[in-house]
Formats: sequence, structure tokens, C-alpha cells
Amino acid sequence: MRLQHRQCISHFSFYINMTIKERYQGVLDYFQRTQPEPTTELEYRNPFSLLVAVMLSAQCTDKRVNMVTPALLDAFPTPAAMANSTVDDIYQYIKSVSYPNSKAQHLQQMSRMLTDEFNGCVPDTMEQLTSLPGVGRKTANVMLGLAFGKAAIAVDTHVFRVSNRLGLANGKTPLEVEQTLTRHIPAELRFKAHHWILLHGRYVCKAQHPDCLNCAITQWCKTFKKTK
Repeated sequence: MRLQHRQCISHFSFYINMTIKERYQGVLDYFQRTQPEPTTELEYRNPFSLLVAVMLSAQCTDKRVNMVTPALLDAFPTPAAMANSTVDDIYQYIKSVSYPNSKAQHLQQMSRMLTDEFNGCVPDTMEQLTSLPGVGRKTANVMLGLAFGKAAIAVDTHVFRVSNRLGLANGKTPLEVEQTLTRHIPAELRFKAHHWILLHGRYVCKAQHPDCLNCAITQWCKTFKKTK
């Protein structure tokens, strides 16, 4: 009993004295061992189809987006084809996703801008991507990491929530969390870390009912320790 008590004290002391570097190291090491090659659950064919899918995924499930993009992109496979369509044409293909009216408008405007200003190619810089209608910083970071292999961290609702819960960040805005993660995660792991944290939030550390009993990284989680 005394040994068990000493072990509990030792474990608690480790948590209290845990540095931010140790927390990151523990979490990243775990994900590197268990998910060496994470990737998006969105289905896409090329940078343009990925951009369309990511824009549609805002406040919508990847499963739903994957149900509508094949027909949409068969009908409008290029920026020029989508630019030459009408908002109503696009709406007919995406009406089952969230906010279909505004998304249809953004897709048409985005495709027109790609055609008119970028020779039909998806740009590969943050400044250019965020100049496109309907493309914010999160979407741009997904494109930079997934389509162009750049060291980017996209902070969506899952990444924002889980990073703050774990104690990897203490940010009030997605940009603050992104900046903190960028400081602490090596460049070669940044986009993998986006997927690791996102998927952990989607399937384990859920918004309303985090599954702490089946979470493998509780020993590094600041919030879990607070509840014990």
C-alpha cells in the first residue's frame, strides 16, 4: 500500500512538474508510434477538388462532403467549368451540405478568381489562398499542408478544442493556438500533427462527451488531471 501511495505521489509530482516540452514530446511520440501516416478523410483528385471539398467541409461532416463532391466535380471538373456555371447549378449538387447557398456562391466566385487571376491553378501561398472568396486561414493551411506539402497547422474546431484541453496551447483564438503549436512542433511534423489532433478530437476527445476512459494520452492531458 505504501509503495502504491509513493508511486501515486511520484506520478502526480511528474504531472505538476511537467514542462510544456515534455507534454508535447509525450503526445507527439504517441501519435508517431500509433499513426505514422495520418491523412485527411476527405476524398479528392487534385488541388482544385481538395479546395472544393475543404470549403464544403466547414461545419459539415467529411462523410457528407464525400457524398456530394463526386457528382459536383464530374459536372464541374475544372475552375473554368465551375466558373462558367451558375450559383444555382452548383447549389443543386451541394444542397444537402450545411449553408449550401453561401457555399455555392463562394465556390462559383472562387472558381472565377482562379480562372481570371491564377490561370486556373490553385495558388500555394497563404496570401493568395486567403484572397479567394470563401477561403479563410484554416482552409488555406489545409491546402498548404495537404496539397503542397508545406509546414502548416490548420486549426479547426477539433484542433482548437483538443489543443487547449491537453494543455498544448492556451489560446483564445484559432490564430493564437496555431502560433503556439507552430512554436512547439517541428516543421516536419506540423501537418501530421494537424491530422493527429483533429482525428483525436473527432473520435476520442469529443466536444460534449470526451472519452477519457479510452484515451491513450491522458497522462499528458492537463484537463484530465484536473478532474482527478
